[in-house]
Amino acid sequence: MEFPDLGAHCSEPSCQRLDFLPLKCDACSGIFCADHVAYAQHHCGSAYEKDIQVPVCPLCNVPVPVARGEPPDRAVGEHIDGDCRSDPAQQKRKIFTNKCERSGCRQREMMKLTCDHCGRNFCIKHRHPLDHDCSGEGHPTSRAGLAAISRAQSLASSTKTIPSPNQTLPSSTSASRATTQSPSRTASPVIALQNGLSEDEALQRALELSLAEAKPQVPRLRAAA
Repeated sequence: MEFPDLGAHCSEPSCQRLDFLPLKCDACSGIFCADHVAYAQHHCGSAYEKDIQVPVCPLCNVPVPVARGEPPDRAVGEHIDGDCRSDPAQQKRKIFTNKCERSGCRQREMMKLTCDHCGRNFCIKHRHPLDHDCSGEGHPTSRAGLAAISRAQSLASSTKTIPSPNQTLPSSTSASRATTQSPSRTASPVIALQNGLSEDEALQRALELSLAEAKPQVPRLRAAA
Protein backbone atom coordinates (compact mmCIF):
# COMPACT_ATOMS: atom_id res chain seq x y z
CA MET A 1 0.00 0.00 0.00
CA GLU A 2 1.48 3.32 -1.10
CA PHE A 3 0.83 6.86 0.17
CA PRO A 4 1.99 9.22 -2.60
CA ASP A 5 0.70 12.35 -0.85
CA LEU A 6 2.38 11.57 2.46
CA GLY A 7 5.72 13.24 3.17
CA ALA A 8 7.90 15.37 0.87
CA HIS A 9 11.10 15.10 -1.08
CA CYS A 10 14.29 16.67 0.24
CA SER A 11 15.15 19.97 -1.48
CA GLU A 12 18.84 19.14 -1.59
CA PRO A 13 19.66 18.43 -5.29
CA SER A 14 22.02 15.61 -4.40
CA CYS A 15 19.46 13.87 -2.15
CA GLN A 16 15.82 14.23 -3.33
CA ARG A 17 14.82 11.54 -0.84
CA LEU A 18 11.17 11.09 0.06
CA ASP A 19 10.93 11.74 3.78
CA PHE A 20 7.71 11.03 5.65
CA LEU A 21 8.74 13.45 8.40
CA PRO A 22 10.25 16.37 6.47
CA LEU A 23 11.78 19.34 8.24
CA LYS A 24 11.50 22.99 7.24
CA CYS A 25 14.48 25.33 7.39
CA ASP A 26 13.65 28.41 9.46
CA ALA A 27 16.00 30.59 7.37
CA CYS A 28 15.25 29.77 3.71
CA SER A 29 11.92 27.91 4.32
CA GLY A 30 13.12 24.90 2.30
CA ILE A 31 11.99 21.31 2.96
CA PHE A 32 14.79 18.91 3.84
CA CYS A 33 15.31 15.53 5.33
CA ALA A 34 16.91 14.99 8.72
CA ASP A 35 20.38 14.69 7.16
CA HIS A 36 20.28 18.01 5.28
CA VAL A 37 18.19 20.28 7.51
CA ALA A 38 21.27 21.94 9.04
CA TYR A 39 22.48 25.23 7.50
CA ALA A 40 25.86 23.84 6.55
CA GLN A 41 24.45 20.62 5.06
CA HIS A 42 22.27 22.32 2.44
CA HIS A 43 24.43 25.47 2.08
CA CYS A 44 21.67 27.78 3.24
CA GLY A 45 21.89 31.26 1.68
CA SER A 46 19.89 32.90 4.48
CA ALA A 47 21.83 31.46 7.39
CA TYR A 48 23.37 34.86 8.22
CA GLU A 49 19.94 36.10 9.31
CA LYS A 50 19.82 33.48 12.05
CA ASP A 51 23.50 33.37 12.93
CA ILE A 52 23.33 35.87 15.78
CA GLN A 53 25.98 35.59 18.46
CA VAL A 54 25.78 37.40 21.78
CA PRO A 55 29.07 38.40 23.43
CA VAL A 56 29.71 37.40 27.01
CA CYS A 57 31.34 39.63 29.61
CA PRO A 58 34.78 38.22 30.49
CA LEU A 59 34.47 39.35 34.12
CA CYS A 60 30.96 38.33 35.19
CA ASN A 61 30.10 35.80 32.39
CA VAL A 62 26.80 37.55 31.66
CA PRO A 63 25.54 37.82 28.04
CA VAL A 64 25.62 41.42 26.81
CA PRO A 65 22.86 42.42 24.36
CA VAL A 66 24.19 44.00 21.17
CA ALA A 67 22.17 45.85 18.55
CA ARG A 68 22.50 44.72 14.95
CA GLY A 69 25.48 46.43 13.34
CA GLU A 70 27.00 47.58 16.64
CA PRO A 71 30.57 46.47 17.47
CA PRO A 72 30.48 43.89 20.29
CA ASP A 73 33.62 45.30 21.92
CA ARG A 74 31.93 48.64 22.49
CA ALA A 75 28.88 47.03 24.09
CA VAL A 76 31.04 44.90 26.39
CA GLY A 77 33.12 47.96 27.35
CA GLU A 78 30.00 49.95 28.26
CA HIS A 79 28.74 46.99 30.28
CA ILE A 80 32.00 46.79 32.26
CA ASP A 81 31.94 50.55 32.92
CA GLY A 82 28.33 50.68 34.05
CA ASP A 83 26.51 47.39 34.74
CA CYS A 84 29.13 44.75 35.48
CA ARG A 85 28.79 43.27 38.97
CA SER A 86 32.22 41.70 39.21
CA ASP A 87 34.67 42.83 41.88
CA PRO A 88 37.37 44.17 39.48
CA ALA A 89 34.85 46.27 37.56
CA GLN A 90 33.29 47.72 40.71
CA GLN A 91 36.71 48.52 42.16
CA LYS A 92 37.72 50.26 38.92
CA ARG A 93 34.57 52.39 38.95
CA LYS A 94 35.30 53.49 42.52
CA ILE A 95 38.80 54.71 41.62
CA PHE A 96 38.30 56.10 38.12
CA THR A 97 35.21 58.26 38.68
CA ASN A 98 36.07 61.29 36.52
CA LYS A 99 34.79 60.64 33.01
CA CYS A 100 35.95 62.70 30.05
CA GLU A 101 33.18 64.97 28.75
CA ARG A 102 34.44 65.06 25.17
CA SER A 103 31.99 63.45 22.78
CA GLY A 104 33.06 59.95 21.80
CA CYS A 105 35.65 59.55 24.59
CA ARG A 106 35.01 57.02 27.36
CA GLN A 107 38.27 57.49 29.25
CA ARG A 108 38.12 57.93 33.04
CA GLU A 109 40.76 59.46 35.29
CA MET A 110 41.55 59.26 38.99
CA MET A 111 41.52 63.05 39.41
CA LYS A 112 39.61 65.91 37.86
CA LEU A 113 41.20 67.81 34.98
CA THR A 114 38.93 70.83 34.64
CA CYS A 115 39.37 73.30 31.79
CA ASP A 116 39.94 76.87 33.00
CA HIS A 117 37.82 78.32 30.18
CA CYS A 118 34.76 76.10 29.73
CA GLY A 119 34.78 74.48 33.19
CA ARG A 120 34.25 70.92 31.93
CA ASN A 121 36.18 67.83 32.97
CA PHE A 122 38.42 65.99 30.48
CA CYS A 123 40.96 63.18 30.38
CA ILE A 124 44.71 63.67 30.04
CA LYS A 125 44.52 63.25 26.27
CA HIS A 126 41.84 65.94 25.79
CA ARG A 127 42.71 68.34 28.62
CA HIS A 128 44.11 71.05 26.31
CA PRO A 129 41.54 73.53 24.90
CA LEU A 130 42.61 72.76 21.33
CA ASP A 131 41.98 69.02 21.83
CA HIS A 132 38.37 69.27 23.04
CA ASP A 133 37.16 72.23 20.93
CA CYS A 134 36.88 74.52 23.94
CA SER A 135 33.84 76.79 23.88
CA GLY A 136 35.25 79.20 26.48
CA GLU A 137 36.20 82.77 25.59
CA GLY A 138 39.77 84.09 25.44
CA HIS A 139 43.14 82.39 25.17
CA PRO A 140 44.53 80.10 27.87
CA THR A 141 46.80 81.74 30.44
CA SER A 142 48.96 79.70 32.77
CA ARG A 143 49.41 80.27 36.47
CA ALA A 144 52.87 81.74 35.88
CA GLY A 145 51.38 84.42 33.65
CA LEU A 146 48.72 85.28 36.22
CA ALA A 147 51.37 85.48 38.95
CA ALA A 148 53.49 87.81 36.81
CA ILE A 149 50.49 90.07 36.23
CA SER A 150 49.74 90.25 39.96
CA ARG A 151 53.39 91.02 40.74
CA ALA A 152 53.42 93.82 38.18
CA GLN A 153 50.29 95.32 39.71
CA SER A 154 51.64 95.14 43.26
CA LEU A 155 55.02 96.64 42.28
CA ALA A 156 53.36 99.43 40.34
CA SER A 157 51.12 100.35 43.26
CA SER A 158 53.95 100.18 45.83
CA THR A 159 56.35 102.36 43.83
CA LYS A 160 53.70 105.04 43.33
CA THR A 161 52.54 105.13 46.96
CA ILE A 162 55.99 105.07 48.69
CA PRO A 163 58.16 108.09 47.68
CA SER A 164 61.95 107.95 47.46
CA PRO A 165 63.89 109.66 50.32
CA ASN A 166 65.97 111.72 47.84
CA GLN A 167 62.93 112.92 45.93
CA THR A 168 61.93 116.56 46.43
CA LEU A 169 58.37 117.48 47.26
CA PRO A 170 56.45 118.41 44.10
CA SER A 171 54.31 121.47 43.78
CA SER A 172 50.54 121.46 44.12
CA THR A 173 50.01 121.35 40.35
CA SER A 174 52.40 118.44 39.86
CA ALA A 175 50.82 116.56 42.77
CA SER A 176 47.35 116.95 41.32
CA ARG A 177 48.67 115.90 37.92
CA ALA A 178 50.28 112.79 39.45
CA THR A 179 47.05 111.83 41.22
CA THR A 180 45.07 112.15 38.02
CA GLN A 181 47.57 110.09 36.02
CA SER A 182 48.16 107.35 38.61
CA PRO A 183 45.05 105.23 37.77
CA SER A 184 45.96 105.06 34.11
CA ARG A 185 49.54 104.08 34.93
CA THR A 186 48.37 101.41 37.34
CA ALA A 187 45.97 99.92 34.84
CA SER A 188 48.38 100.08 31.92
CA PRO A 189 50.20 96.77 32.68
CA VAL A 190 46.90 94.87 32.84
CA ILE A 191 45.58 96.43 29.65
CA ALA A 192 48.84 95.78 27.81
CA LEU A 193 48.99 92.17 29.00
CA GLN A 194 45.39 91.39 28.08
CA ASN A 195 45.37 93.09 24.69
CA GLY A 196 45.46 89.92 22.57
CA LEU A 197 48.97 88.84 23.63
CA SER A 198 49.98 85.22 23.87
CA GLU A 199 50.98 83.60 27.13
CA ASP A 200 54.74 83.93 26.56
CA GLU A 201 54.47 87.53 25.39
CA ALA A 202 52.28 88.45 28.36
CA LEU A 203 54.74 86.87 30.79
CA GLN A 204 57.73 88.66 29.21
CA ARG A 205 55.85 91.97 29.19
CA ALA A 206 54.91 91.58 32.86
CA LEU A 207 58.51 90.91 33.86
CA GLU A 208 59.74 93.95 31.91
CA LEU A 209 57.14 96.19 33.54
CA SER A 210 57.96 94.89 37.02
CA LEU A 211 61.69 95.57 36.50
CA ALA A 212 60.98 99.03 35.10
CA GLU A 213 58.74 99.93 38.02
CA ALA A 214 61.26 98.65 40.57
CA LYS A 215 64.05 101.01 39.40
CA PRO A 216 64.32 104.20 41.57
CA GLN A 217 63.43 107.37 39.78
CA VAL A 218 66.09 110.15 40.04
CA PRO A 219 64.45 113.59 40.32
CA ARG A 220 65.59 116.36 38.05
CA LEU A 221 67.09 119.39 39.84
CA ARG A 222 65.60 122.69 38.83
CA ALA A 223 68.19 125.34 37.89
CA ALA A 224 68.32 128.40 40.12
CA ALA A 225 66.95 131.57 38.62
